[in-house]
Amino acid sequence: MSTQPLEQAIQSTRGVLERVRPDQLSNSTPCKSWTVSDVINHIVGAHSFFISGLTDNPSTPPENPASSDFVAAYDQSSADCLAAFKGEGAMEKTITLPFGQMPGAAFAGLAAIDTFQHGWDVAKATGQDTNLAPELAEQLLAGTKMTISDAFRGADGVAPFGPEQEAPAGSSTADRLAAFLGRSV
Repeated sequence: MSTQPLEQAIQSTRGVLERVRPDQLSNSTPCKSWTVSDVINHIVGAHSFFISGLTDNPSTPPENPASSDFVAAYDQSSADCLAAFKGEGAMEKTITLPFGQMPGAAFAGLAAIDTFQHGWDVAKATGQDTNLAPELAEQLLAGTKMTISDAFRGADGVAPFGPEQEAPAGSSTADRLAAFLGRSV
């Protein structure tokens, strides 16, 4: 697996973040316990989590990137994250996580899904178009349907994903992915 899906997810989410206005940072998001600011902080922090999983050097995320130039913080964390995934042997490495082990290539897929889905969350919360990167969304939806089981679903703040939701007829692929991952569309 290449880093292309992660690179596309990073670009898609960056496009969303560029359009977030300061007065929208306190908006509620589809991640019920998080505001737009919280989701932005999570996205930047998650990149540090992925770096730490791939390297022997723990990565510390910036503190509260949403309180300053969050697009610049995102750009830096994204570049660092991509560099870690492009590192020698990163895609073949076995990554040990609290919930089990996975190969680096699958970890890159998880990074792509996390980055893309939270970009969708911010787009939805700020009134932006949620029909994000249709081809990438299709690829991520197919992958998540094969890997996300009910064991990873539960209440907000308790499990990584909520119960699967119904996407309205005619929904975009990104909206259907969001519904599959537990968001109300």
